[in-house]
Amino acid sequence: MTRTDELRSRLLGFRPTDRLWGWLGPGLIALVGGILRFWTLDRPRALVFDETYYVKQAYSLLRFGVEMRVLDSLKKPDEAFTHGNPDVFSTVDGDFVVHPPVGKWVIAAGEWLFGATSGWGWRFSVALLGTLSILVLGRVARRLFGSTALGCVAAFLLAFEGSHFVMSRTGILDIILMFFALCGFAALLVDRDRSREILAERVGALPRGAWPEGLGPWLGARPWRWVAGISLGLCSGTKWSGLFFLAAFGLMSVWWDMGARRAAGVRHWAAGALAKDGPFAALAMVGTAVVVYTLSWSGWFLTSIGYHRQWNTFHPGEGVQWLPPVLRNWVTYHRDAYAFNTTLHTPHPYQSNPWSWLVQTRPTSFYYESPTRGVAGCTVAQCSQAINPIGTISVWWLGIVALLVVLWWWLVRRDWRAGAIAAGLVGGYLPWFVYQDRTIYTFYAVAFEPWVVLAVVFALGLFLGRREADPERWRRRWVVVGGYLLLTLALFAFFHPVYVGDTIPYAQWRWRMWFPSWI
Repeated sequence: MTRTDELRSRLLGFRPTDRLWGWLGPGLIALVGGILRFWTLDRPRALVFDETYYVKQAYSLLRFGVEMRVLDSLKKPDEAFTHGNPDVFSTVDGDFVVHPPVGKWVIAAGEWLFGATSGWGWRFSVALLGTLSILVLGRVARRLFGSTALGCVAAFLLAFEGSHFVMSRTGILDIILMFFALCGFAALLVDRDRSREILAERVGALPRGAWPEGLGPWLGARPWRWVAGISLGLCSGTKWSGLFFLAAFGLMSVWWDMGARRAAGVRHWAAGALAKDGPFAALAMVGTAVVVYTLSWSGWFLTSIGYHRQWNTFHPGEGVQWLPPVLRNWVTYHRDAYAFNTTLHTPHPYQSNPWSWLVQTRPTSFYYESPTRGVAGCTVAQCSQAINPIGTISVWWLGIVALLVVLWWWLVRRDWRAGAIAAGLVGGYLPWFVYQDRTIYTFYAVAFEPWVVLAVVFALGLFLGRREADPERWRRRWVVVGGYLLLTLALFAFFHPVYVGDTIPYAQWRWRMWFPSWI
């Protein structure tokens, strides 16, 4: 074995070689998950929950380039929009919206393809990203754990998890936020492997007994970091909470660089990572994210009718005076949106506290109708049509235990895989505890759900152990894991009617409301 091979083994560990099944396994699961997500996607023909904002705003972007106010003269703009009249907007008054445009442009792409007045139009893009996220997570888990089987387990759990399923069929922003965050994480995992390959080659080229002097070698431009910067810029351009993912993953990547240089024998490994890799990491990730975020506002910059677009005209001498007027207006818009986002305390019957999200004590009812006999296929005295993103509890409840396992293996055992999972939770979950008094909802948890699933798979991998150590015990434990997956599938099937708005007898709806807080 050459010195390069020794370093590659030390820096990268075991890498799976079954490339075909590495794609086919998660891919087939994503295909099944996608069929389920696209089936009757246009039902119900109504704007459910926050679709009333984002779906109409997406069409406004297509029509005007910016979000315009809905006409005050319309008493039922949602009904007009969904029944063939999407032009419900003022042509002169820009709307004050508090989320950046990327997610709404994504929804608008589906509306452009299939029309704005069809559920296929306003839900297509979200369903597509939800489906792709199953494949991406399966590939991420395979790379993270070095196992195609565990990659398939991760894809399976996400494909048949109720909250992810419902959010993939709803034209709002949270699956879009999650998808771009997950893609950024995936790109950094690839970058970790590629940069360690380069480091192994450059250090391995030295004579045996010689070690890198000073700060060690430069690892190149690292294109996958640029991909991560683009993804996380799109994530932040969907919701500002994406900035926390950018910060968490940026620090994670630099920490990986330090660990790689230390393992390769670089004398000044910390300084080398900060001096040689750090500036390029900041440029590739933060710089790129800033450019992508700014470009996402092109519609606002290129038109004159967006909200606050002419603010300087009516507020001379105010704002950041050293900025050009258009940027002064943009900064003022962001200041006002930030004030709204951090001070929203309007009570809502389905608001929840982040402490309860993993337990799924208060899922958000998106849609509910009570048809009677002869209406909408109801065959009894009273029926229910509900859409409720109740999380599959076999995933979320085991996820609580798995997160404790992850913290132990990260903080005590110094396992880099556990640290990577923790970074996703730090970026997606931890910040919400600062805003516990704000009006927030359980479905926000879908943004960090991939890392909950990864935590579960990490714990399952520890439970399975190594096949070489005890093949018989390993096989028995795979039977247990298989039973767990079947339980998850059974729970998904049981709750499916309240995920898709099926007409079912009221009594059957009550069977699925296991706790009073779910009603």
